[in-house]
Amino acid sequence: MQVSAIHVYPIKSLAGLSLSSSQVEITGFQYDRQWMLVDKQGKFLSQRTHPEMALIQVNLEKDQLLLSHKYDTNAFFRLPFIMDSGKKKQVSIWEDQLEASLPGPEVDEWFSDLLHMDCQLVKMGRGEKRWIKEKYQVHREHVSFADSMPYLIIGQSSLDDLNSRLDTPVPMERFRPNIVFSGGPAFAEDAWDQFTIGQVKFKSTKPCARCVLTTIDQNTGKKGKEPLYTLSQYRKSGEKIFFGQNLIALNRGKLAVGDNILL
Repeated sequence: MQVSAIHVYPIKSLAGLSLSSSQVEITGFQYDRQWMLVDKQGKFLSQRTHPEMALIQVNLEKDQLLLSHKYDTNAFFRLPFIMDSGKKKQVSIWEDQLEASLPGPEVDEWFSDLLHMDCQLVKMGRGEKRWIKEKYQVHREHVSFADSMPYLIIGQSSLDDLNSRLDTPVPMERFRPNIVFSGGPAFAEDAWDQFTIGQVKFKSTKPCARCVLTTIDQNTGKKGKEPLYTLSQYRKSGEKIFFGQNLIALNRGKLAVGDNILL
C-alpha cells in the first residue's frame, strides 16, 4: 500500500488542492486549515449551510494564497501569509472557543461580496492551542481549524466499493481526505492502529462520521442525497455514518505521493 494523493485545505470548507508532498506538523499538514471564515458573531462558516463556498478555489504560491472563483474570472485575491491587521477576534468552532487573528478588512470585503453575506476571514493565532479531546491524545496533540482531528485517511478501494453501489460515481474530493492510499481491500483503514508512512508515525483515533457536506457537488455547489444515502445502508453505526479514519501524527516529517505504508 502506498500514498496516492495528498490534499490540503488552507481555508476551512473552501476548495482543497493536491500536492506531491507536504510537511507533516502536529496540527495537520503545513497550511492545512490555518484560515477560516466566520460570521459577525465569530461562528465558523462551512459548506453545510453555505454550499456555494465549494466554488471558491485556493492555490498556494511562494508566500501567499491565491483566491479565485471557479466560474468568475474577475474574482481573485492575493492573500500574503504575513497579512495581519494586528486585531484579534474570539471565534467558535463546534465546542471550542479561541482567539484568532484578523488578516484585514480588504479580504473580508472580498469574501462578503462573493458570498453575499457579512463574513470575516480569521487565521489561527500564533501560539494558540486548540486541543483535541483528551481521550485521543498521546502527546498533548492539538489541531488547526479542522473539524476535530489533524488528519483524515481514506483508501481508494473504499471509494471504489462505494462507487460500485452508486448509479453515479462520486470523486474522492467529496470526503475531503488529507491522505489517499492505493492497495489493500476496501476499508482496510478501519482496522489500523499505529502505522508509518515515510518517516512519520501515525495513530488512528476514531472513524470519521460523515455529514451533508459529502452530498455537495464540488463543481456546482449543489446538494443531492448521495453518497450519504447509500453509505447509510452499510456504513452506519448507531446514528452516525462512517467513511475514512481520523489520525494524529506522533512526530513531524515529510510525506510524499508514492511513500509506502507500513503497518
